[in-house]
Amino acid sequence: MTLPQAPTPPRPLPTGPLAAIPTFFKVDTEDVDHDSIGAHAIRLVKSGIVGIVTIGSNGEAPHLSHDERIAVTETTRKALDEAGFGQIPIIMGASDASVRGTLSLIRGAAKAGADYVLVLPPSYFRGAMTGSVISDFYGRVADSSPLPLLVYSFPAVAAGIEMDSDLITIISRHPNVVGTKFTCGDTGKLARVARAMDAMTPHATNSGYVCYGGLADFGLMALVAGGSGFIAGGANIFPKTCARLCEAFKLGGLPKAMEFQRLLSAGDWPHTAAGIAGTKGVLERFNGYGGVPRLPLQPLNASQLNSIINLTMEVIKVEDNLEPPQHS
Repeated sequence: MTLPQAPTPPRPLPTGPLAAIPTFFKVDTEDVDHDSIGAHAIRLVKSGIVGIVTIGSNGEAPHLSHDERIAVTETTRKALDEAGFGQIPIIMGASDASVRGTLSLIRGAAKAGADYVLVLPPSYFRGAMTGSVISDFYGRVADSSPLPLLVYSFPAVAAGIEMDSDLITIISRHPNVVGTKFTCGDTGKLARVARAMDAMTPHATNSGYVCYGGLADFGLMALVAGGSGFIAGGANIFPKTCARLCEAFKLGGLPKAMEFQRLLSAGDWPHTAAGIAGTKGVLERFNGYGGVPRLPLQPLNASQLNSIINLTMEVIKVEDNLEPPQHS
């Protein structure tokens, strides 16, 4: 099969921690805050994050127009390149209800400088979405996509659609499907797909296919199950802790990696449970930017935010005292 060619060859997918970044907005207008987006991406990479995901669930994709989604990715790519981090890959969320709409987003992603796209299964017409329909959707998108794509397993934002390991493996046999993000939290599913696809790990390139966990609170579990790393919203708040966990695992220091994982599992939950407003609120408190979600999502009140801060202080103190690992 001859696949469409991207404008330039994609940067290689890494093992380790990737951050699913928020889309920041100006509080008074809800306009996209491009300055904060660019500065945030640079801060994360300096802290040891090896890849950036724009316009995922954490990026409030449903709240953005297609043009805004492309502009956020373009801003991120430009900021990284100008800061000397041109080697860092960008994965852009490019989910739409139709094949046509998804491909339109992907073409925009390619022009904006994304290297890969992350695609949810179609879910609006939930009753019609059988396994064969979902497989056909991914096959048609992959056939025509100028960028390689990752399957996005996240039932909570896809009308409860649960793609099992057999279906994901079938979809992943397409040469333009290069990985899966398991925000479903199912490490057994991740392990089965990783084995079937001979996934890349921190210790071996293998086929090059990636299996990423989807939350910081099971990052180590994903690695132990044969995964490649994890894409996490928590990496926005605890980037060095995420990076040092992955470094410890790669170097064979499982007890140290377990220490970091215990911290992350405790610290990641409070802001994750509060949703996007929780992540943004913690960032605003400790980094001076973050702001609030777009309506109808509501910001946290002071009491709610203080409660989250109290529950995350242990890992934040560790984070503040860590040195990031060096990018290879």
